[in-house]
Amino acid sequence: MAASDNNNDVVNDFFPYYRLYKDGRVERFYELTGIHEVPPSLEDPATGVLSKDVSISTHVSARLYLPKNTAPNQKLPVLVYYHGGGLVLGSAFFKTEHCYLNYLVSESNCIAISVNYRLAPEHDIPTIYQDCWDALQWVASHSVSDTINKDPWIENHGDFNRVFVGGDSAGGNIVYNMIMRAGREKLIGDVKLLGAILAFPYLMIPSIENFDKGLSYKLWNTICPLSERGNDSPMVNPVSKKCPSLSTLGCSRLFVCTGEKDELVPGEVATKFAEAVKKSGWKGEIESILFEGEGHCFQCENPHAEKSKDLIKLIVSFIQRD
Repeated sequence: MAASDNNNDVVNDFFPYYRLYKDGRVERFYELTGIHEVPPSLEDPATGVLSKDVSISTHVSARLYLPKNTAPNQKLPVLVYYHGGGLVLGSAFFKTEHCYLNYLVSESNCIAISVNYRLAPEHDIPTIYQDCWDALQWVASHSVSDTINKDPWIENHGDFNRVFVGGDSAGGNIVYNMIMRAGREKLIGDVKLLGAILAFPYLMIPSIENFDKGLSYKLWNTICPLSERGNDSPMVNPVSKKCPSLSTLGCSRLFVCTGEKDELVPGEVATKFAEAVKKSGWKGEIESILFEGEGHCFQCENPHAEKSKDLIKLIVSFIQRD
């Protein structure tokens, strides 16, 4: 058999999400769902929000969002946002994320940095987390005077006493890992995270019935490092005995939400996670909400639906509250 034929051998088939070939190529099937990238906008027609793309490092980029009619030197809350996609799909530049961030920024009057990180299976999970930490550190670096690679939107409008991290699905998993790391490592300028938003977070808690029967469990055990397989990895299981105490979470407030009919992240995740955080002795404030009758990341798919507006109002209140 020719070498080229060998290269077309499928090593891992996770259709309709991705397919990994022997030569390392990864095929994703965005065209089947009509998902596509859209450019930033000088002024979003629906919200007036401004957006632009920036390079953070060789491997990490981001889309920045600034509310309409922001006054010169007006200080705004800062939201570092991580998109979903099971750590194998997605982009900060996809239309779904772009429309959702435009709406969220308009409603919450914050400046947002939507991070475009590398994906599995081409890259391992620790690399993804490092990309996201580097992006968070880059944002924090705007709080000190000697930073070279500053963006004027963040420099002029970022309130570094009101910095939040947020994400949906896999982005919620990333947020969890970021706040765990922020509990043991300082951010540049000694910036503190005021709050964290974990929406439909890709977390696995063994006490939840049939947690190990679904797609999320199968996917994790396909893309994670060999040493992290099973149900006890602190990267994805916040109640693992291997996990550092949740009392060290590096933020002051938590907002966690799930959907009753979510087929990827069981609705009980929010409750179980909140219970574990409270039991740990963490000193912050936590809000945990289960949305009845709703599925996975419903507010991203259609921000203008009534239930979506209800959830977004709660997130806005979380960001704006003193």
